[in-house]
Amino acid sequence: MIRPTTQQEWLNRAALYELLALGLRVPTAELGEAVSSGEFAEALEEIGAANGLATAPVEQAVADLAGYKGQDVEALFHRLRVEYTRLFVGAPEPQVSPFAGVWWAGDQGVEPLLFVNKRSMEVERYLRAVGVGRPEGTNEPLDNIATMLEFLQYAALVCAGSVELPEGVEIDAETSERFADDFLNDWLGRFALKTAEETREPFYRALAKLLGLL
Repeated sequence: MIRPTTQQEWLNRAALYELLALGLRVPTAELGEAVSSGEFAEALEEIGAANGLATAPVEQAVADLAGYKGQDVEALFHRLRVEYTRLFVGAPEPQVSPFAGVWWAGDQGVEPLLFVNKRSMEVERYLRAVGVGRPEGTNEPLDNIATMLEFLQYAALVCAGSVELPEGVEIDAETSERFADDFLNDWLGRFALKTAEETREPFYRALAKLLGLL
C-alpha cells in the first residue's frame, strides 16, 4: 500500500489495522454481535474503500460475511471461538501459526520455540524500545500478528497526530515501514494464504483477503 501523507489518510490506515487486529484476536461476544448485525462487514467495506484497497477482494470479503447477518449471536460467537482455537491455537499444533518467530524458524529450519527464538526476541526488543510491552497479567509473545497490527495502528495514530508519545519515544512513518519490512511483510502473505486455505469459516476467509492486500 502507498504510505499515507495526510492526517485523514493516517487515520484511515489506523482503522484498517484496528479492524484486522480485532478479527485476529480471540473472539468475544462483542465481535459476534458486530458480525451478526452486519456492522463488521459495513466497517470492512468502508475502511477498505477509504484506504484505496482493490475493490474486487473487498467486495468478496463483504460477500463472505453476508451469510452471518442475523445469526444468533451466542451461537456465532461460539463458532468463531472454536474456529479461532482450531486455526491459531491448535491441539497440539495450530493449523496456522500467528507468531512471526514460528514462521522465521520454519524458514531457517530450526525449532520454532515461542518467546526464545531469534525473531521473537527481535520483535520484543523493538516494541519495548518504542514503549510497547505485554499488558499486565498476560504472557503472550509480542510477535503475535494481532499485537503487531495493533502496533501499526498505534504508529498510524501517532503519525496522524492523535496520540502523544511518552517522553523519549520516537515513532514516525519510517518507524512503521521499517517494522513492517523487518518483521511482518516476509510472512504476512503466506499467513493470509494459509488461513484462507485452512479455515472453515467465511469470517477468517474475509480477513485473509484483506491481509493479502497489505
